[in-house]
Amino acid sequence: MLGQLDQWIDEIPPIDQPQRFGNKAFKTWFTKLQENAERLLQEALPAELRPAAAEVSTYLVESVGNSTRIDYGTGHEAAFVMFLFCLYKIEALKEEDCPATVLQIFTKYLELVRKLQQTYRMEPAGSHGVWSLDDHQFIPFLWGSAQLIGNPTLQPHHFPDPKIAAENAKDYMFMNCIEYINKVKTGLFAEHSNQLWNISAVPYWEKVNSGFLKMYKVEVLSKYPVIQHVLFGSLLSISPAASPAPTTGDS
Repeated sequence: MLGQLDQWIDEIPPIDQPQRFGNKAFKTWFTKLQENAERLLQEALPAELRPAAAEVSTYLVESVGNSTRIDYGTGHEAAFVMFLFCLYKIEALKEEDCPATVLQIFTKYLELVRKLQQTYRMEPAGSHGVWSLDDHQFIPFLWGSAQLIGNPTLQPHHFPDPKIAAENAKDYMFMNCIEYINKVKTGLFAEHSNQLWNISAVPYWEKVNSGFLKMYKVEVLSKYPVIQHVLFGSLLSISPAASPAPTTGDS
């Protein structure tokens, strides 16, 4: 399904326009996604789960950017995580699929949105990357740092080295993110990615990962400009979660 969306980018090239950023051909691509998302998801789901496609596909549409502003940011990225959550909720994906969900499905999504960003010159949404780590993304740094916990050879101080990042980009999501930054940005890493440069001084991946998780909760999930666009329904309810029952020995 994501491969089909990627193919549409090739079929809908950017148009000639005076503006440098925000190519309006994205609107055409986005409209095609809106018109076909439910059908594509139905085709990817087993027959008994296809009735859920109308609701679940909404999060897929929301995950690729805004067609009016032609921008993309952490809120759109979060919509794809919600899309994955819904697939787990309807049991299209199961617990044993977790590694493949991150390393295959999300990686394919990341390749798709990067291609959208580059092809249609999409602006970073919100505060131009203040809350994200490479202007557009956050989640691959969070999940990628988790993948590196316990790694015997790669430590946080290694990732600013472009050679090390390139050599390990195919195997580790975090290193892939760093390699991508090195491709699309120029100048000293400490200047164009100062937040990541500071994080490279943290001694352990466990601490890097826990720091990212705290940052994500505060700077993405707790930000009204992001959360105001979240859509709620039968699968992702706006109702407060029930408090867990106290376990034996709890006061």
